[in-house]
Amino acid sequence: MAEIWTMGEMLVEIMRPSEGVELYDQGSFLGPFPSGAPAICIDTAAKLGHPAGIIGGVGDDDFGKCLLDRLEADGVDCRHVLKSKKNSTGVAFVTYFEDGSRKFIFHMGNTPAVEAKAPAEAEIDEAKFFHIMGCSLMANPDFAEEILKTMKMFRKKGAKISFDPNVRPELFTPESMKTIQEVLKVCSVYLPGVEELLTISGEKTVEDAVKKCFENPVLEILVLKNGSRGSVIYTREEQIQVGIYKVEAKDATGAGDSFDGAFLCGLIEGKSLLEAGRMAAAAASINTAAFGPMEGRTTKENVKKMMNQ
Repeated sequence: MAEIWTMGEMLVEIMRPSEGVELYDQGSFLGPFPSGAPAICIDTAAKLGHPAGIIGGVGDDDFGKCLLDRLEADGVDCRHVLKSKKNSTGVAFVTYFEDGSRKFIFHMGNTPAVEAKAPAEAEIDEAKFFHIMGCSLMANPDFAEEILKTMKMFRKKGAKISFDPNVRPELFTPESMKTIQEVLKVCSVYLPGVEELLTISGEKTVEDAVKKCFENPVLEILVLKNGSRGSVIYTREEQIQVGIYKVEAKDATGAGDSFDGAFLCGLIEGKSLLEAGRMAAAAASINTAAFGPMEGRTTKENVKKMMNQ
């Protein structure tokens, strides 16, 4: 029985091998790499020793095999993953720039990445958390509805909802905001970036945005992620600053998703918020030190070693 479940896009990533190469330029790519924000998050949780599962879809093709082989090898429960014979596995093409920004071209709209349906309620296990990524809500309106339906079933079984808005400008629409607000109403653990927090709250300052978020009586923890500046964990009673672990960065893709997975593991293990935050920061750094969205050598031992530096 998985402690953490997620539902969202599963895809492979095809990446430029170095910074500053535009996607429209002729040149080399590397890949395929297993990816998709929900997949990266749940893979991290599994690698840290927690039963974890994903609801999603892949094609019955080599890219789908790439994804399923990795997730299953790392211990992720994939019994609710649709394996389509009609359509191909989703793909994202990615390039990076020196300022840390990224540009994506997504091929998800008519792929199994957004075709998975909510499981029957009888198939929903009890879990500690059901984790949602905002990019999954933006990928396809029908898929977003299936995620909301699944969210309600997991809540009914006692799971808390954790949410990373993970806004992708390439996918964002005004309709997406309505769906995000539906998730926020029942969210217990909220993990936005600074710009996401301000955009979604409609406030101009972090202080006002955090205050507005905690008007929701369900919200327990807000983790404000700020890249190389670390993170700040908020509750109604306290504010905790968490730093980063310096590594030679090779690829920042998936760092925030790994952070989410590790933070939830820390909460499940009963760690203090500071320790859970440090655990998450260590997992994110390990992920950043490897090229590829989920290629980091994330293990309990490596996370502990980094935290002891």
